[in-house]
Amino acid sequence: MKYASAQELRRRLSRAVWSPDLTCLPWWRGGFLRWVRLIYLVGRDLMDGQLSLQAMSLVYTTLLSLVPLLAVSFSVLKAFDVHNQIEPIMLNFMMPLGNRGAEITASVIGFVDNIKVGVLGAVGLGLLIYTVISLVQKIERAFNYTWHIRQGRSFVERFRDYLSVIMVGPVLLFSALGATASLMSNSVVQSLVKLPILAWMVESIGTFLPYLFVIAAFTFVYKFVPNTRVRLVSAAIGALVAGFLWQTVGWGFASFVVTSTKYAAIYSGFAILILFMIWLYVAWLILLVGASIAFYHQHPEYLTVRSRDTGLSNRLKERLALSAMCLITQSHFRGTRPWTLEALAKHLAVPTDAVISIIDPLEARGLVIAAGEDPFIYVPAQAPEGIAVKTLLDTVRSGGEGSDPGTQHPCRERAVDDIISRVDQAVDNALAGITLRELCVGTSLLVAPSDTQDQKPPTAVTVRSE
Repeated sequence: MKYASAQELRRRLSRAVWSPDLTCLPWWRGGFLRWVRLIYLVGRDLMDGQLSLQAMSLVYTTLLSLVPLLAVSFSVLKAFDVHNQIEPIMLNFMMPLGNRGAEITASVIGFVDNIKVGVLGAVGLGLLIYTVISLVQKIERAFNYTWHIRQGRSFVERFRDYLSVIMVGPVLLFSALGATASLMSNSVVQSLVKLPILAWMVESIGTFLPYLFVIAAFTFVYKFVPNTRVRLVSAAIGALVAGFLWQTVGWGFASFVVTSTKYAAIYSGFAILILFMIWLYVAWLILLVGASIAFYHQHPEYLTVRSRDTGLSNRLKERLALSAMCLITQSHFRGTRPWTLEALAKHLAVPTDAVISIIDPLEARGLVIAAGEDPFIYVPAQAPEGIAVKTLLDTVRSGGEGSDPGTQHPCRERAVDDIISRVDQAVDNALAGITLRELCVGTSLLVAPSDTQDQKPPTAVTVRSE
């Protein structure tokens, strides 16, 4: 009886969170449910295990790339005379490890000092840079998974963007730290600090400054590493949560290290390495959680789907295809702002993956064209009066057929073939002579993309996964 009551309570809670249409609720209730759904989806991503796998992979890559990364950064920062800031930053990162963190920092800095970039030669320098780029590429792949991005950067884009992150990022960060230290040691500032009110303000700024630098660094990573356009607000919100988790979990991990005397007794000299790997794993997991929060904030349409796999039915795919083609055609012939994947997803209130699943077959059939770049805009490839509605439906229904050799020659049953033929004939008769032009003239969901940012049309398709 208790089990049935628990199940019923779970169903009621699920309906209360996922059944309401957020656009029809008061702003305070809709905002609350958005955050509840976001927390649920981030927790789901953690429970699925993929974020943990990505974090563990990044730990291994970090161990291989840490010294080369610091060596490259040290060489660049030395030209700007801010290379002395590397050790304090590493000490701050290793702070949860306590005294062991200082030992690891000293060892890593010693390795970096022993690297003589000038005597490595062309091959050694190339391998050094390749190791660093491979780390950034692994980070991008992890972020692309979080952002539901299927394609990474090209070789030229990787070389250009990765070097920018590696070269420019540390310079900006360490220059800001150096400028802050110089400002705080200025004689004028020191004299002002003697005043009680200003002393309290400076002390407060000094307390919150590490948080601000961590949040700024996370924002930079969330903004530029994923292979997509990330809004600054979304990146900052993800960085704010990740920065808070970073400091909070760091304090907890520091307490764990203090009481972990058993590790030293069991693993002896390897205990420091094991604790370092655990902290790296926790740090990468926090970074990926922040990226997940930034993604859901930028793409609220995913807050309507409880499962990562949208699982669209054939009927929903057909409805989405007709709606998308109408929107694209109307925008093109009215000369309004063209549609992108993100704009279509927000207007139709479905995840971007769902739009991709119906746009790709239409593009492969030559019914739409992806123009421009980053982001692509979609325009009709043919005149609407020459595209039959039946052709659109057939394109979506047959999307993906023939890609797997095992499905090209299915076992045929005459009775099944007769039923399928009768269904196709009935659809042909019902849609005979109806073209995309006639469908667009008769529909009422056509608006410009710029008009759909804050509201959902009455005919939008909402996908929910039970």
